[in-house]
Amino acid sequence: MPSSTPIKPVHTDRNLALDLVRVTEAAALAASHWVGLGKKNEADGAAVEAMRRAFDQIPIVGTVVIGEGEMDEAPMMYIGEKVGRGGPEMDIATDPLEGTNLCAKGGPNALAVVALADRGSLLHAPDIYMDKIAVGGGLPPHVVDLDAPVKENLRNLALAKGCEVSDLTACILDRDRHKDIIAHCRELGARIMLISDGDVAGIIATIVPDSDVDIYIGAGGAPEGVLAAAALRCSGGQMQGRLMYENDEQIERARTMGIIDPRHKFTCEEMAKGNVMFAATGVTSGAMLRGVKLRGHGLAITHSMVMRSKSGTVRYIEAHHNFNNPGKV
Repeated sequence: MPSSTPIKPVHTDRNLALDLVRVTEAAALAASHWVGLGKKNEADGAAVEAMRRAFDQIPIVGTVVIGEGEMDEAPMMYIGEKVGRGGPEMDIATDPLEGTNLCAKGGPNALAVVALADRGSLLHAPDIYMDKIAVGGGLPPHVVDLDAPVKENLRNLALAKGCEVSDLTACILDRDRHKDIIAHCRELGARIMLISDGDVAGIIATIVPDSDVDIYIGAGGAPEGVLAAAALRCSGGQMQGRLMYENDEQIERARTMGIIDPRHKFTCEEMAKGNVMFAATGVTSGAMLRGVKLRGHGLAITHSMVMRSKSGTVRYIEAHHNFNNPGKV
């Protein structure tokens, strides 16, 4: 006889958030075998294939709406690719190996990263450059602005934090295109953390209490921008981004993706709206996550973070993997 007790709803988004960690773990484990070997494309390719296989186990119909790899002609999960074994329709932003050079050289902060959101929620854009500015949570709205001078942003941020500009640390990619930003920061006395690669980690550092990064400024990849925006949406940070086009062909391609105004300044909420989930697993160790530890005899340890915008929860997960287990995916 059927029970009259009502069936409790399954918290699908919570389950998917944990499934998402398994996807980034798979990519990080695959890339870890290439750390320090100087072969960034091989590392990237291994991460891409592992992530693609892991997505086949996830109960979604996922569409990659923005992904890394086109600009560098590197291995990638291509824009428009469908993944998952069936279920709700979801948007995916992904970088199976964020920091390919870092992985190849054994440098810090190489990550496997994925964002997941309801269909139509993540910015659908080509793999081009994006100008970005980001700060952490707990600050007044619009405390910084992409169109404001660097010095004005630093002064406003220091005022909001109740500190001196000289107490602030700005994270900036070490590129020639940022020489003016670097000069303005130094003229005002702000400290600078120059990073060689990996601006997803650089932006997320603004929301990590122990990172000492107060603001991220500069141009990097658009996929990394959307991924970082997803993380900040889940944690209350602020971010703005504007796509940077090299030619009319890129502008036209963006228009086919629904971006009518090429000069539009995207907020964090526009890049990653609705119910958003974010996961990252360390490939190499950094300030945010520890890298994969290969223990031999088929054993490994991974360190990941997973966030959900609905709850605002940030979880850190240490997983011990035994590849001698025949049920291991």
